Amino acid sequence: MKDVEITVDQMYNIENKGHDMGFLKKFMMENAGAAAVRRLIGNIENIESKNILIFVGLGNNGGDGLVMARHLAGYGAKVTVMLLGSPEKIKTEESNWNWSILQKMPSVKLISGDSFEFDFKPDVIVDGILGTGISGDIREPYASAINFINEANCYKFAVDVPSGLDPQTGETANIYTKCDMTVTFHKMKQGIPKRKDLTGELFTEKIGIPPEAEEGIL
Repeated sequence: MKDVEITVDQMYNIENKGHDMGFLKKFMMENAGAAAVRRLIGNIENIESKNILIFVGLGNNGGDGLVMARHLAGYGAKVTVMLLGSPEKIKTEESNWNWSILQKMPSVKLISGDSFEFDFKPDVIVDGILGTGISGDIREPYASAINFINEANCYKFAVDVPSGLDPQTGETANIYTKCDMTVTFHKMKQGIPKRKDLTGELFTEKIGIPPEAEEGIL
């Protein structure tokens, strides 16, 4: 049976209703990051020997990337997280909570700020920069990060949606990432499958949202 495709607004409302039922958004974020890592390690041999660079934005897409960093460190990978902005500007409680855990983990290298120059040769890049809420042109430091991803010669993995791709329409911003695999969550958003040239392999993972959270929305 083909799973129904939903709008971004429907997904937002389903998440809010699930949260109101007591399945908190921090649990959704945890399950999303864990599911994404399972897909990634299913495709990458010897994950413990790999250098993994995770670009994260200040919203919940970045939060999913922060969860991935913790799980990948648990598998023994060498993980570097590049937060595109200052930690004080992280937008959500869930993302802040996950950042604070990583601050207690010397196994994960944390870099943050509005400009970055580093000599890093990743085997895998995780794109957790921009999720569903894109509008207008992509500005710095996000633009430089997206350009770095596209120029890097390594495996590229997008969390939820490649940055710069509008998951509702399938249209792109002025710049966007081109990935080898994309894992989106709960149900497929309508615009994502239109751009397999950007998503690469595409998967939808359940993250524990009760089906009752869809009632009255779908």
